[in-house]
Amino acid sequence: MTHPTTLYAQRVLSGDILAGPYIRKAAQRHLSDLQNSRSFYFDEAAANHVFDFFGYLRHIKGEWANKPLELEPWQKFIVGSLFGWKREDGTRRFRTAYIEVPRKNGKSSLISGIGLYLLVADLEGGAEVYSAATKKDQAKIVFDDAKRMSQRSPFLNKHVSAVQNNLSMEMTASKFEPLGADADSMDGLNIHGALVDELHAHKTRKVWDVLETATGARTQPLLIGITTAGFNRYSICYEQKEYSEKILNDVLDDDSYFAYMAGIDEGDTWDNPKTWEKANPNYGISVKQDDLERKVQKAKAMPAALNNFLTKHLNVWTSQEEKWISIEKWKASAGTVPNTDGKPCFMGLDLASKTDLTAAVMLFPWDNDSYIVKPHFFIPEESMQEAIEKQSIPYDVWERDGYITATPGNVIDYEFLKAYINKMGTQYRIEEIAFDPWNSSQIAVDLQNDGHKMVEVRQGYRSLSEATKELEALVLSKRLIHGDHPVLTWNMDNLVVTTDPAGNIKPDKAKATQKIDGAVAMITGLARAILHKQAGSVYEYRGIRSF
Repeated sequence: MTHPTTLYAQRVLSGDILAGPYIRKAAQRHLSDLQNSRSFYFDEAAANHVFDFFGYLRHIKGEWANKPLELEPWQKFIVGSLFGWKREDGTRRFRTAYIEVPRKNGKSSLISGIGLYLLVADLEGGAEVYSAATKKDQAKIVFDDAKRMSQRSPFLNKHVSAVQNNLSMEMTASKFEPLGADADSMDGLNIHGALVDELHAHKTRKVWDVLETATGARTQPLLIGITTAGFNRYSICYEQKEYSEKILNDVLDDDSYFAYMAGIDEGDTWDNPKTWEKANPNYGISVKQDDLERKVQKAKAMPAALNNFLTKHLNVWTSQEEKWISIEKWKASAGTVPNTDGKPCFMGLDLASKTDLTAAVMLFPWDNDSYIVKPHFFIPEESMQEAIEKQSIPYDVWERDGYITATPGNVIDYEFLKAYINKMGTQYRIEEIAFDPWNSSQIAVDLQNDGHKMVEVRQGYRSLSEATKELEALVLSKRLIHGDHPVLTWNMDNLVVTTDPAGNIKPDKAKATQKIDGAVAMITGLARAILHKQAGSVYEYRGIRSF
């Protein structure tokens, strides 16, 4: 009989199982490797051993609570691949795995069971197995599921001791514990197995890097990241996703890396049940059609809920939960930025924190009620390096290409900003510089003394709502020409707005998962440009005035 791991791959490629593009490619990889074995082979008995182990486990939640845990075909494909593929020396082929499936597809039971197998049945003396997260309380979710599974299994309960934050097996001196980045120390680990649930929630790469470097002393360690899709494209999770795609697309060759990513094809409609089935391998089992129908109706009635549905139920990466302007619409408005030397413009400033990103954005009123946008950004050099290392934000690339200026030290040196603005003042006619008065008094006075017309624009609904709505109209009608400036595009992709009961809107930094400073500066400047347009002439300003 065909082994379940291989049978799943065959059924996916035949169309018998509806699956997205990267599951099809994972299936093809498995079948191709069976035909063209190089330095590894598929050990059916080893895969079956793990299947049999799962038979000792029981579900702990929902309608299946206390029933035997039977692996579904897609789960057998993952487990069979991870434990069945071997190297010539008999050790496991795969050392890292990236698994991306939507919510409610049984990933917690899967990863908890794998953790128990690594603890109990993997024949590793002194095994150290960890469920890991940014905080220990989060890491305990997978651990606690494994603990309850162990306690409800008559077989495991005889051999595994359980205390609050530890599962142990005395005969092999092995342990399974939750591990959080908020622990006093993550040093000294000797990892046999590490399970990172909801990798998309990790804002930095610290946990992943520590786990990856702590496996060197083991003969066949296994590091697993399992997650839904997320919103942050500059995260360790998205980095692993992109790496997985390159492997499955045959761009990279890494025989030690396993990837399984559920999803949909380009052109699939998000409200079609066939699309839901394609994205959810447990569709019709733990993923219920009527539940998705309700969420689709909500997304149709509340467009702000659409991104959450796409990300959490169809595994589509978006930039945030509540999308305001789609990145496709933004890019469609990019156009080609013309020469604006000597032309009048309005500048918006967002100074943010002295340790963070500062934005200066010029808006030039142009033909056909359009605007030309020219931004520039500033960041402390030490903050830039930290963001590159911990969040993989390509500030270094943007600095090299001239889109951002890194100022020496760990706080913004506003002398660089003033020098830039004064230089722009000789090249263009800066009618006004609009700024948020919070924490900006000194630089505003300095720029005023340099001859610039400074206007306060407070960051409330009254000041920003009209400009925020106008920005949306300009983008949708392709009358905001920005040239797809990469830092500003990144900010716009992160932009979240908030709405008051009267329907006024404004940017919301608290809700944004990444920086939106350039977008805020642009809206701040646009608020003054609109007022000038409504007046029909350029006002004569004197000193700092409030708006």
